[in-house]
Amino acid sequence: MRGGDQQQGAMWSTISPEQRVPQDHPLRPIREMVNVVLKDMSPSFGRIYAREGRPSIPPERLLRALLLQVLFSVRSERMLMEQLNYNLLFRWFVGLNMDDAVWSPTTFSKNRERLIHAAIADKFFERVQILAREAGLLSDEHFTLDGTLIEAWAGQKSFKPKDAADDDTDDPGNPTIDFHGQKRTNDTHQSTSDPEARLYRKSSGTESKLCFAGHVMMDNKHGLAVDSRLTEATGRCEREAGLAMAEAVGFRRKTTIGGDKGYDTKDFVEGLRDLGITPHIAAKVRLGAIDGRTTRHAGYAISQRKRKRIEEIFGWLKTVAQLRKTRHRGKRRVGWMFRFALAAYNLVRMRNLVWGTT
Repeated sequence: MRGGDQQQGAMWSTISPEQRVPQDHPLRPIREMVNVVLKDMSPSFGRIYAREGRPSIPPERLLRALLLQVLFSVRSERMLMEQLNYNLLFRWFVGLNMDDAVWSPTTFSKNRERLIHAAIADKFFERVQILAREAGLLSDEHFTLDGTLIEAWAGQKSFKPKDAADDDTDDPGNPTIDFHGQKRTNDTHQSTSDPEARLYRKSSGTESKLCFAGHVMMDNKHGLAVDSRLTEATGRCEREAGLAMAEAVGFRRKTTIGGDKGYDTKDFVEGLRDLGITPHIAAKVRLGAIDGRTTRHAGYAISQRKRKRIEEIFGWLKTVAQLRKTRHRGKRRVGWMFRFALAAYNLVRMRNLVWGTT
């Protein structure tokens, strides 16, 4: 028998969003972990909000919404608010009732700025890491370093001489600029859209782009990120950030750190050894600092195999988290989102490891 196509403008339902979301939905374990993290962060939230005045967006709901934006590749705050308006799954995850009003995109962005200035992403990342350690998913022995470029929200036409005077153009929004044949360097030029972005290319044969450099330290045990940095893109930024992360995390004896051939330099290898860390860096064919004293051990071959897993982190960040080209400007904002996206990756990875969800 064919069912009738009856439509109505209004409906009253006694079923809650909690009942609508399946018990085996992949977001359920993530929401459980996030609630534990946010409960532990409550004192940090209390210190950045005034005791009086008009209530703002609860920081817990703000962070849950930002997590959805990363996990579901929502490109803008306006699209995120649209999803929150009619997507029952999004409302359930954030904690909104069916009748709760959705915030305006401008209000949401301004409230996010408060969290950026308070470095809440660092605290969130640390609390997620504590959860992973309590679950036995982290070790203190074997790690991997690597870096990637994050394209800035700035075009090549915005890269102008620092001492250039403002002049009239045929189209201020999209001027006609011919910079072919000009020598453009970071010493003499600067982007007017994002002055902190740097013109850089990671390898020969590739085009130069205005970008930042993102660096990650991964635990080899289960492929979780344990530290990160966002720096200006330079030829030495990977090694400098790598040493900073190696010194900050704190290691025990017999700790190893793997990496690609870009880290096989004398200053970096000696820097790791001064910290008591064994460098398991991929050896260059010539003029490298890694020799047979390191490569002859069986653990070196294991590190070389495990270190490739860090590319999974960068692949997830650039596709799902949409960090191939950031939509934020300034090193502080881009660094905040880079750190927060890594925390989201760890949550997904922990869900897969603990709950066996793929």
